[in-house]
Amino acid sequence: MKNYDCIVIGAGHAGIEATLATSRMGGSSLMVTLAKDTIGQMSCNPAIGGVGKGQLVKEIDALGGEMGLAADATGIQFRQLNASKGAAVRSSRCQSDRKRYKLYMQKIILNQPNLQILEDQVLRLVVHHGQVTGIQTANHGMIAAKTVVITTGTFLRGRIHVGESIAPGGRVGEPASYPLADHLEELGFSLLSFKTGTPPRLDGRTIDFSVMERQDSDERPVPFSFRTKKLPSELLPCWITRTTEETHEIIRSSLHLSPMYSGRIQSTGVRYCPSIEDKIVKFQDKPTHHVFLEPEGLDTDEFYPNGISTGLPADVQLRMVHSIRGLEKAQMIRPGYSIEHGVVPPTELKPYLETKKIHGLFLAGQINGTTGYEEAAAQGIIAGINAALHIKGQEPFILGRDEAYIGVLIDDLVTKGTEEPYRMFTSRVEHRLIIREDNADRRLAHYALSFGLLDQSNYDRVRSKYETIERELDHLRTTRIGPGTALDSELEKVNSPALRQPTRLSEILKRPEVSYSLVAPYDGQLKDFPPEIIEQVEYEIKYEGYIERQKKMIQRFRHIENIKLPSDLDFSVIPGLSREIQEKLRRFSPLTLGQANRISGITPAAISILMIYLRKRTLQNRT
Repeated sequence: MKNYDCIVIGAGHAGIEATLATSRMGGSSLMVTLAKDTIGQMSCNPAIGGVGKGQLVKEIDALGGEMGLAADATGIQFRQLNASKGAAVRSSRCQSDRKRYKLYMQKIILNQPNLQILEDQVLRLVVHHGQVTGIQTANHGMIAAKTVVITTGTFLRGRIHVGESIAPGGRVGEPASYPLADHLEELGFSLLSFKTGTPPRLDGRTIDFSVMERQDSDERPVPFSFRTKKLPSELLPCWITRTTEETHEIIRSSLHLSPMYSGRIQSTGVRYCPSIEDKIVKFQDKPTHHVFLEPEGLDTDEFYPNGISTGLPADVQLRMVHSIRGLEKAQMIRPGYSIEHGVVPPTELKPYLETKKIHGLFLAGQINGTTGYEEAAAQGIIAGINAALHIKGQEPFILGRDEAYIGVLIDDLVTKGTEEPYRMFTSRVEHRLIIREDNADRRLAHYALSFGLLDQSNYDRVRSKYETIERELDHLRTTRIGPGTALDSELEKVNSPALRQPTRLSEILKRPEVSYSLVAPYDGQLKDFPPEIIEQVEYEIKYEGYIERQKKMIQRFRHIENIKLPSDLDFSVIPGLSREIQEKLRRFSPLTLGQANRISGITPAAISILMIYLRKRTLQNRT
């Protein structure tokens, strides 16, 4: 019987990143999936990125992951969201060719050294003395492993709803995993049930795009990966239409047939990506809602109508579609559906995604209560890295909230838990001025190099880029220009006061109306910087004061982040802690004082008591 270093259960976005990480870090890895031809399947909309999600993809890429490269290679539209706002909230999004994305990922997986693929169903884990030692499969029996990563997506106890029809399944036409769900409960894990959904798919040949708003790619598309040298040249537009009052009336009159409103689904749905039924019920004052017609690929006429996710009966869905402008004659290729799936409360996890109950067992993706490809892939790469480190007997890898969106995502999950499918947003990130999309490579590439997930040449490119940025920043902060030059007339053109005395170039650039391109010709040096360097230089100068304040705030709180709580700490013997706080600390088992500080209900007074107790304990141990 073969003994693997790591077995990954599942072949979606989390499973792919987890398996690639473990195998690229030198571990023998096995990916177990129900069907090889669904590896890399985009189950919902054919798109990567979005607000808060684009940052995750850039960070996955900086850590040596594959999602950004796949998105760049198979993208058919590239846009920067929040482009008119500051870089702190700017997020990339790309429309993907669904088929080509899947084939790209399958090629990567099939050609990855140290990695094997097995088509089978996992029935249970093999656990000895609190340590996972393998899996039991339906057709191949027991397979031994030092670590296991579960990335089952919506397949764990999945149930598909279309109107009154209910069928077990992880996706349409694919079976769900019930034995593994039952086994996890046997091991002591509680299972929640969350709900997500998808809209019907439409035949683009029957859509009237002439009455819709066209949405093209950006003129200067920005790749997700810092390793991408060229983006595809063949790009497609998306189209925007809106629901009508007739649409809303059809839905209102059919709510009793919706599984969410008939009582057949009791699970919690996605608040930030609600079904069209939810929109009509919860936003009754809105007479219309956007519908985004997104192409599924270059070689298909299929379209994804983003914004009308539904579990209504198929005939009602068709009536609803026909009530929308431009879709009056649209043919439905297949109906949308709602899907319930099992979730392990993420508070069962340590900050590096290993379960608290079983050593060597890691969970990543929707099983942890998240929604979205990007959140899943981000967890996948962290779980894979930590599985590999576990095998090598090395310290786990934990990203802080001040280091990455991924750090915020995982910290939110393991310290606060989630009562609904968790979606990443820029608003969740308190240090977003510092951890931006544009500098993900600077923040994280050194980790990827140390793990062997990034080669030296790519890392040197990152280092060279930021050395250039630092040199230019230093130049702008130390170079002065006096009044009476041609710059004064340029300043007047943008309604900016002329110079009255020699002024540093950085001070001029801080003016809101002044851009780097206006200042650069007058600083005595010829430059030929690429746009990504210019944008970072300009941002660092313009937001210098805010960035410095945020750095000071991080330093102020970092001391409690670094205070570790001993694994044998008995909270019940600490004087001054209420029973409620003792119980919360026992249940969440925080690793550091900083993590304890973010648990809901833990007061500043309790943190002070813990700090004093730890200080006394340290002094006693020394004597």
